[in-house]
Amino acid sequence: MKAIWNGEVIAESDETVVVEGNHYFPPSSIKKEYFKETNTHTVCPWKGTASYFSVEVNGEENKDAAWYYPETSELAKNIKGYVAFWNGVKVEN
Repeated sequence: MKAIWNGEVIAESDETVVVEGNHYFPPSSIKKEYFKETNTHTVCPWKGTASYFSVEVNGEENKDAAWYYPETSELAKNIKGYVAFWNGVKVEN
């Protein structure tokens, strides 16, 4: 699977985990030069508290376009630290 935004592959992995229709990419598969931590957090009742990254590619920023769970509930431990995308980031095979 590949995550693509603004013409660049920002993550790529054969080992994504699909949860609720979202592909979660292993932390080692993201291209860290495109990611910047933000102060945004949301809470999922069964996964835990998510943290967000803005994605910056070719001088453009996509705020909070990626999220991950630094700590998870027991039910979501298989995606701890994994990164998922939305807000215009294409995830495709």
